[in-house]
Amino acid sequence: MNLQQRLEILSRLQQYISAQPIQWQNACKQAEQLNNWFTQRFIQTASQSIADNFLNNDLLRKWTDHYHLDDNVNPKTAGIVMAGNIPLVGFHDFLCVFVSGHKQVIKLSSKDDVLLKHLVTVMTEWNPDIANHITFSSMLKNCDAYIATGSDNSARYFDYYFGRYPSIIRKNRTSTAVLHGNETEEQLSLLADDVMQYFGLGCRNITKLYVPEGYDFVPLLNALKKYKWMFDHHKYRNNYDYQLAIYLMNNVYYMTNDCIVLLENEQLFSPIGTLHYSYYQQEADVVKDLQNNEQVQAIVGNGHIPFGQAQQPALMDYADGVDVMAFLLGL
Repeated sequence: MNLQQRLEILSRLQQYISAQPIQWQNACKQAEQLNNWFTQRFIQTASQSIADNFLNNDLLRKWTDHYHLDDNVNPKTAGIVMAGNIPLVGFHDFLCVFVSGHKQVIKLSSKDDVLLKHLVTVMTEWNPDIANHITFSSMLKNCDAYIATGSDNSARYFDYYFGRYPSIIRKNRTSTAVLHGNETEEQLSLLADDVMQYFGLGCRNITKLYVPEGYDFVPLLNALKKYKWMFDHHKYRNNYDYQLAIYLMNNVYYMTNDCIVLLENEQLFSPIGTLHYSYYQQEADVVKDLQNNEQVQAIVGNGHIPFGQAQQPALMDYADGVDVMAFLLGL
């Protein structure tokens, strides 16, 4: 396949996802059956975001033009280890390798091993040559380069096995928001999406807020109530109840709207059902520290990523700030 053919297939894939054919709906239902965190609502949120932000033909062409991509590629094989915290979380890595013209072998997470396989199957039906470029395997061997995403613990293993090859190895990351206290009702509603989508399991989910002294939490707590439906999800409810019980037993001050617990805590990472916050005196100092913290994936707020856009990365928004396409083109 040449570049033009690859882009045409991706444009067709956008139409497929947006059209919601019965085959795709069945795959989404199967994914939820295998992983209860993958609700139909959030699978559709993730897949439509991919369709709009990654598979739009005009955006793809601007992206490829930026790298001056052509068909003069000496194909290498990239091994990809994908995470499974939110639906199709590894799609951008898959897309980069496919568009670059290299081949790929993908090791899917057991938590998310339905959706991408289905999409690749559909693509192969459109063009059988896809099977020569994309394969799935439970083990990655004899690859020319590796892209692996996981926890801090798994990253040590990735570094041991893949460190001798050209590689991108990602660890735990999370995202934060810096508030001024004058945010509008609409902005707080969008912030609620950044916090609550995917039950807060994504690295681009907000798990920590920085607020000025004297901040009024009531408008934020009211905005977060739009996700009160999560209480009908037994896994989320169990996590919320467990964390709340710990705070009660330890006599810890907290705030809740019967949807999520707000807790003053210096830690960036917060448990499911909890949102941490800290007070600041000088915003510039906080932002500087966050920008230098390798655990921070994104910063949301006025002057940073707009509210509601944390889970809407663009093609050039590479995880951990590492340009995957440049890495692949340099092989």
